[in-house]
Amino acid sequence: MIEILIADDHAMFADGLESILEGQEEITVKSKCHDGNGVIDYMADSKVDIILLDVNLPGMNGIEVCKEISTKYPDTKVIAISMFNEESIVTEILNNGAKGYILKNTGREELILAIKKVVAGESYFSKEVTETIMKSLMNQRKNSVKSNSILPKISRREKEVLKLIVEEFTTQEIADKLFISLKTVESHRSSLLAKLSARNTAGLVRIAMENNLI
Repeated sequence: MIEILIADDHAMFADGLESILEGQEEITVKSKCHDGNGVIDYMADSKVDIILLDVNLPGMNGIEVCKEISTKYPDTKVIAISMFNEESIVTEILNNGAKGYILKNTGREELILAIKKVVAGESYFSKEVTETIMKSLMNQRKNSVKSNSILPKISRREKEVLKLIVEEFTTQEIADKLFISLKTVESHRSSLLAKLSARNTAGLVRIAMENNLI
């Protein structure tokens, strides 16, 4: 059972999310919070698998909450939910531990897909958010984080895995395409994260694009 905490300061929207999810046998909404401090207080006594986190919460904002959750409760994954699709907001909350970012106009099926992918260890972004990230990366190509150093050598197989990660394939899909095991895919992903000094999948995508690695 996937346990969910909904954090949004608009009660009607939070109730709507709960209504969407309550019909799913494998998902249960444990509680709802309407401010950032409420999320932190709830997590001090209870644990959930996923927090659906509004970026603009009163008190502690969503980015501050996400940072604390990812630090104190790494087993709990955060999916940011917002009406804003701005590069600065998306980048900051991802850099502070969010595993997904979806817009508030997301439909029921996409919301459930996002939850399942993040629980399975993947990242998930709404299509519009992915486009925002990619446009930002294209504009920042000349400002590579590796501009003052030589990039470590990446093997042919690692480049193949990296290319599929950038193209948003899941771990299982990558394994199937390359005829390798899930464990091997995760090993290549971990190696890429270490070699490129990336914190997460979004970081891998950014560095790959900025340095023309694929």
